[in-house]
Amino acid sequence: MAISKAERLMNLALCLLGTRRPLSKRELRGSIEAYVETFGPGDGGPGSDDSFNRMFERDKDDLRELGLVIATVESVDGDVGYQARRDSNRLPPLSLDAEEGAALGLAAKVWQQARLAGAASGALQKLRAAGLPEEVDPYEGHGALEPRIPVHEAAFEPLMLACRDRRPVQFDYRKANAARPEPRQVEPWALECWRGHWYLAGWDRDRGAERVFRLSRITGRVRSRAGAYRVPVPDVVTVRETVASWAGESADRSARIRLRAGSGYPLRAKAENVRELGNGWDELEIPYGHGLDAWLVEFGPDVVVLEPAELRADVVDRLRAVAKG
Repeated sequence: MAISKAERLMNLALCLLGTRRPLSKRELRGSIEAYVETFGPGDGGPGSDDSFNRMFERDKDDLRELGLVIATVESVDGDVGYQARRDSNRLPPLSLDAEEGAALGLAAKVWQQARLAGAASGALQKLRAAGLPEEVDPYEGHGALEPRIPVHEAAFEPLMLACRDRRPVQFDYRKANAARPEPRQVEPWALECWRGHWYLAGWDRDRGAERVFRLSRITGRVRSRAGAYRVPVPDVVTVRETVASWAGESADRSARIRLRAGSGYPLRAKAENVRELGNGWDELEIPYGHGLDAWLVEFGPDVVVLEPAELRADVVDRLRAVAKG
């Protein structure tokens, strides 16, 4: 069975880290099983040597991209050798304060609700050894209020891996005002949690524009597609701003709604003005930005949109789509 690329890179890294002197290409070719299996120990002819040199250079570049510092050393005889010195590849001591530890603990809770629970537990053990404060327990609450980031959507893990590996994906997506899901081809950028819901920011190939998708509206299986990204991935800050904007975080005007008394506390927290109407209803003036209609639909019969008219129409359309199933 052919040796995998990951195993070949690992063996090359261990060889470069373990040697006390720089090793030449010929020595590395004869020492690493994957090279011997593919090209032989050496003197395999010009074609074999050229193929080995190309693979070795790619492997060396891959290791450097992963963070391994590989030194190129030329001897007095003009021979070139390679070595990864341990002092150049040793990480500095990890120091975490209570706030940083709490943030890592909260992140670990996300993985506890996904299939990466084992990896999250192992990472926390390593962080404990590296200085994670003992008083920070990510799995137990220490107060009346406990922060939570739920991860219930089946699409979360495959999309997280696709974002990490920069792989295009395809999935069926049902918009809030649509009766049926539609196929989407997306270059995923990042996942963001906003108001208890997970969103995917990415490039929609069919529409030729950046879009944000709510994971709970993805139906069926997320499928990977072959090929590379066509559009450069923006920086993290831009992606987060995109998610916030498409999810309704930014607002450039106001809307008036009626809200049933004793309900809709997230809306009340955002309200600029609140007026009691009597008969169990209040009138609120709230910021109006992209995505507000989707948020208001979640409160069902407890909310009535008064103005603007386009917001009222959007909410009614969404409610009708929900009623149709």
